[in-house]
Amino acid sequence: MDKNFYVTTPIYYVNDVPHIGHAYTTVAADVLARYKRLAGCEVFFLTGTDEHGKKVEKAAGESNEKPIGLADRVVRRFQDLWKRLSISNDDFIRTSEERHAKAVQKFFLTIQERGDIYLGEYEDWYCVPCETFLTEKHLVDGKCPDCLRPTEKVKEESYFFRMSRYQRPLLDYIASHPDFIQPESRRNEIVSFVKEGLRDVSISRTSFSWGIPVPGNEKHVVYVWFDALVNYLTAIGYPDDRERLNTFWPAVHLIGKDILRFHAVYWPTFLMSAGLPLPEKIFAHGWWTVDGEKMSKSLGNVIDPNQVIDQYGADAFRYFLLREVPFGLDGDFSHKALIHRINSDLANDLGNLFSRSLSMVNRYRGGKICKPERLSGIDEGLIATALQVVKEVDHSMGEFAFHQVLSSIWKLVGATNKYIDETSPWTLAKDESARDRLDAVLYNILESLRIVCTLISPFMPGAFEKMKEGLGGDENVNSWNLEEVKSWGRLKTGGRIKTTSPLFPRIED
Repeated sequence: MDKNFYVTTPIYYVNDVPHIGHAYTTVAADVLARYKRLAGCEVFFLTGTDEHGKKVEKAAGESNEKPIGLADRVVRRFQDLWKRLSISNDDFIRTSEERHAKAVQKFFLTIQERGDIYLGEYEDWYCVPCETFLTEKHLVDGKCPDCLRPTEKVKEESYFFRMSRYQRPLLDYIASHPDFIQPESRRNEIVSFVKEGLRDVSISRTSFSWGIPVPGNEKHVVYVWFDALVNYLTAIGYPDDRERLNTFWPAVHLIGKDILRFHAVYWPTFLMSAGLPLPEKIFAHGWWTVDGEKMSKSLGNVIDPNQVIDQYGADAFRYFLLREVPFGLDGDFSHKALIHRINSDLANDLGNLFSRSLSMVNRYRGGKICKPERLSGIDEGLIATALQVVKEVDHSMGEFAFHQVLSSIWKLVGATNKYIDETSPWTLAKDESARDRLDAVLYNILESLRIVCTLISPFMPGAFEKMKEGLGGDENVNSWNLEEVKSWGRLKTGGRIKTTSPLFPRIED
């Protein structure tokens, strides 16, 4: 396994309120980052905000404030939410930072020196809400095909990037790197788009000033998407810290499918021109509906993650987002479905297993972890399931199949609950001659919980800490990492467990 891992979310536009889509991408990236750290990798996890563009300048004017004032105010909403969701990002980048302006201008000059930027005149359609240039054929009844809002005809001097030069190189790269764009349906979508022909793209504007000036011609500002994409390089030291850049680049980009074209066409061609490696992977996930309807402000059904956390807790929300739907497909949010997951998976399965297990060890052995003398066939079955689950989790995590990872972990939860029912510790406790057997059964239950606890830690860090505490923490376990779950019997004997509050109380619907 590569010991360095770089994962990014998109940088979120500040002219927006954090919603379930933002939370979804960021939690997924956080789970990947945490899992890679468990595997012993050196991880860099980046998120941040996109703060330039005409849309922000216009919104700031409407609220009688400066663009940077609007950005400063809104960015805190994202930063505060990520703290509440236990997001473990290593950096939070803002495109209004000086380090980013320096990186964008250097990137622009590098491409210009390659002969891939020229000055011309742009005349076509522009969607302000999406910050997207469009041709006549892309419009739907004169409106933007993505947001279905009116576009405006723009004619102005502009710098252009020779994207047309990279049509064949990009197609060749995608063909030789089948995992570059995922899932497969998104890769096919991009291949079809590129085969239709790539046009040179406008990468500067003169009709507003809130942006990074084009080096050498400050009446132009850099097009917001050219500016935004460079953030992935800025955060790891571009252009000055080449050692850090080489340590972490290329990155894994997690994005929503609505911005796939910018990441899978624009960004790779920019990087080709700049002489830099292309991203390791671009994974575009689906959208969330709410009770079967598209989220919209007019319907008043936009899900506020803060309210969900207030009502159900961060861990339950994180679990639901990645368990409910395969990553890459569209999903539907409903309070009913979330409550079902909490009561069924978290309270009944995991929570009940944890509380009954600690209760039995306390009742029958005074909280002491006793050494098992010998194993029987039923014990070997539980051990085999646990070790198989560890392998399945690692494979599914490599595929970004988060729902499958959680399904595998719950296979071990279910097997452990079944093991308790079949071995009946409460019956063994009544038979003094079965004392050694009871010790073995109780140890196996706790050992299975140790593995479950470690594996759920990327998904539910709060539940992990509570389970870790109950199992005696670092005193009873040498290290909470993936290497320690690849073999059975790492839980120390002679130590003691600790009583904790319930992991996940049931929700009364």
